[in-house]
Amino acid sequence: MRDSTSPAAWWRDAVIYQVYIQSFADGNADGIGDVAGLRSRIGYLSELGVDAVWITPWFRSPLRDAGYDVSDYRAVHPRYGSVDEARELVAECHAAGIRVVLDVVPNHTSSDHPWFTAALRSAPGSPERSRYHFRPGRDGGDNPPNDWLSVFGGPAWTRVDDVDGRPGEWYLHLFDAAQPDLDWSSPDVRAEFEDILRFWFDLGVDGFRIDVATALVKAPGLPDMGYPDDAFLADLTRPDHPHRDRDEVHEIYRDWRKIADSYAVPRMFAGEVWLDDADRLARYVRPDELHTVLNLYYLKSAWTADGMRTAIDRSVAATTSVGAPTTWSLSNHDVERVVTRYGRADTRRYPGVSGPELGPVDEELGRRRARAAALLTLALPGSVYVYQGDELGLADADVPEHARQDPIWIRSGGRRWGRDGARVPLPWTTTGASYGFGDDGAWLPQPDGWGDHAVSAQEGDESSFLELYRAALRLRRALPGLRGASEVRWRDAPRDDVLVFTRAPGFGCVVNFGPSPVPVSLAGRVLLSSAGTGAGDEVPPYGAVWLDLDDHPTA
Repeated sequence: MRDSTSPAAWWRDAVIYQVYIQSFADGNADGIGDVAGLRSRIGYLSELGVDAVWITPWFRSPLRDAGYDVSDYRAVHPRYGSVDEARELVAECHAAGIRVVLDVVPNHTSSDHPWFTAALRSAPGSPERSRYHFRPGRDGGDNPPNDWLSVFGGPAWTRVDDVDGRPGEWYLHLFDAAQPDLDWSSPDVRAEFEDILRFWFDLGVDGFRIDVATALVKAPGLPDMGYPDDAFLADLTRPDHPHRDRDEVHEIYRDWRKIADSYAVPRMFAGEVWLDDADRLARYVRPDELHTVLNLYYLKSAWTADGMRTAIDRSVAATTSVGAPTTWSLSNHDVERVVTRYGRADTRRYPGVSGPELGPVDEELGRRRARAAALLTLALPGSVYVYQGDELGLADADVPEHARQDPIWIRSGGRRWGRDGARVPLPWTTTGASYGFGDDGAWLPQPDGWGDHAVSAQEGDESSFLELYRAALRLRRALPGLRGASEVRWRDAPRDDVLVFTRAPGFGCVVNFGPSPVPVSLAGRVLLSSAGTGAGDEVPPYGAVWLDLDDHPTA
């Protein structure tokens, strides 16, 4: 096995930019983002200063869940481009010093996948059905095989007709009915995904983010969950969960790691692992398994000094115990944008819940907190994921009900808000049919005033979100104290709502979570302030500063 601390291990402290491909940039004027649009904005990503891009699924798909329902893992959906264009994108990103990470979906396929359509044409007990979880129903077949619920709402089972047209077995789908779960006890499934990994690695892709990485293996017999009354989502952290974090899943990732390490420049894996248990989470990043896991504990923590310090300490302890780096992120395509969440009185992230039911949003307050959170996050050791548009200070958009497309909204009958608000196409210019996203509109409606946050409106404005991110990423690359794995050392803070820490050599950070200014409690020169220019000897309310402590040995 290769040394994971070698220079080739770029992923240990990289800044990785998440591209939600259909909302990033439209290159062919159909209102949907695509590979051509992404290629046209490589210069923007290079100027921003990111080390890699993570691209959400671009595979062939009926797109009932934004591409997380894959019908062909070796093809690019025609609305996005082609495999040849993907190969050119990878080469162009590499030429710009940017690595490419794709999103693989191994828990389920699309119901349009050839395997599943063959299963529907086959008899119960057939090899075709053994690749999925087909089971007879209870009560003479009329009720689902167990009580499992879909993450998107409703039962996790759908009944199919037998080949003679009579009601037959049920199939499992932890998400939408169009996303049948694969049965990873099938040798066919394991061999297929190993080949899919090699296909894209051979094309030049540098790694994969693994969707729903804990869910691949289900408990034998598929036992009931026994939900509490009125439970809508499963408790994903309960011990011995029947379809999350099964011990057997680690065998799969050990086999995958062998494939990644077989390349001259080893490839990487980042797992989507929703676990609060530090010991269980650490198992995924042991030296022979995944390289990193997405730090979802940090992402969902409340914007308080105590909450964030606890999340930082627990996250670092979990991964460093097995020699892995920690990752950090503030939002992604599945949750509310950080500006929206931090603009509420209660800043915690609630699983499966978003929208007005969580309370009113003060976007001005949310933006001040989000700027400070960006400096806190980018100052931590490990790698950072930046969701597209966070560098512009975007909030969730209020998408009209008739335009919403998220299966969460659809399957819940409008009871749950869904994720469309965080997926509205980016504004590149202040005016135009789609604010520069493309030439002719956008697949989700952009709100009035979206152009106020456009790239063109922020470039060159030192007080803007964009220039704050650019400055922070330049310093992150340049400062010795922000490179590598130098640890966070907490320092005395002047108030309970302030965090102060240093990293050697010579870096300091002060974050003020409170509504009144606080003195800069470290001796040094202010390098960057979340409040923009003119930083003095105080940290503003809901603000953060970076300091150069080179002449002061406290770091």
